[in-house]
Amino acid sequence: MEKPKISVLMSVYNSEKYLNYSIESILSQSFKDCEFIIIDDGSTDDSLKIIESYKQKDKRIIIIHNTKNIGTTKSLNKGLLIAKGKYIARMDADDWSYPNRLLQQYEFMEKYSEIGVSGGAVDVCNENLKVIYTRKYALQDKDIRKIIFLYSPFAHPATIWKAEKIKKVGGYNENIPLSQDCELYFKIGKLAKFGNVKDKLIKLRMHNNSVSISKDFTQEKYAIYARLKAIMEFGYLPTFKDKLFILGRTIAMFVIPKKIKFMIFNLLRRNG
Repeated sequence: MEKPKISVLMSVYNSEKYLNYSIESILSQSFKDCEFIIIDDGSTDDSLKIIESYKQKDKRIIIIHNTKNIGTTKSLNKGLLIAKGKYIARMDADDWSYPNRLLQQYEFMEKYSEIGVSGGAVDVCNENLKVIYTRKYALQDKDIRKIIFLYSPFAHPATIWKAEKIKKVGGYNENIPLSQDCELYFKIGKLAKFGNVKDKLIKLRMHNNSVSISKDFTQEKYAIYARLKAIMEFGYLPTFKDKLFILGRTIAMFVIPKKIKFMIFNLLRRNG
């Protein structure tokens, strides 16, 4: 196909239970000028067969098959290497995109050319995609930068990136296996502005195998690491409140039970 406007990037590992919903939500988007790069990261279930069956129906799908599991970060970078789109849109294998998601994001990025990465609101759902609540995010660059040390200013699976920017900074840091998006936000933020659309873009499925639940401690550790790196290497200047929050978050990582911490996080994040 000719150079697409958007490259949708999705890493898959043993996601056969939800994969059909995720793939179909991208293929049925109102915005059609895209390629769909799916990296099967050494799945041992039927994920690869499912992906291949969709590839036969829609030539926009490009499959990368890892013969062994190498992790999300390295898989996403493999996809970035071959992506041809002006923009890179992320998608997770267990989530679902609203039909106008890509159209809204493309028009937003085209209108505000100074923005390097943007996202939008998400519906946080249970395993069956029943909406529990809507998570909203700050919309303007100045407001996003105010909270970037406190929590992620974007829902990673709902983000879209200016390809030239994400490739210029070298993509995802392969030394960070989880919360790989955190450091990348800080790197992009040195080159461009941030932004979010106000509309809901995806349904974020929460289940027992969700990374945020199953790998809470490790994910938290790398999220803190990314913020410390932003201060020491990228020249960001945190406020006293930011520093206090990072310290408190580090302590909480060791003393607060995972389920309670997750409940507190969702309560704080519910209204953006």
